[in-house]
Amino acid sequence: MRRARAFASRTIRAMKLLARDGRIPKPLRWIAGLALLPIPGPVDEVILLLIAPILFVFYREPMRDAWHRADTPRSADRGQALEAAGLRE
Repeated sequence: MRRARAFASRTIRAMKLLARDGRIPKPLRWIAGLALLPIPGPVDEVILLLIAPILFVFYREPMRDAWHRADTPRSADRGQALEAAGLRE
């Protein structure tokens, strides 16, 4: 049960990162963000199933990066974001 929860939370974190990734066109990011909303019923799952093949075929590198970044601890990810923004020495 713990492994399933960890996998699900990592998947959600990766999807959040993909929804903010500038390498993916805005319409796809909007759809990915829509899939993260707590919509009752299977609507959000259907949206994910429709967008996943497009992301898989055309945007593998951003997906791979998001998956690896979702596995890092939040403090390390935050430090990397601050460093990339030039706010950290």
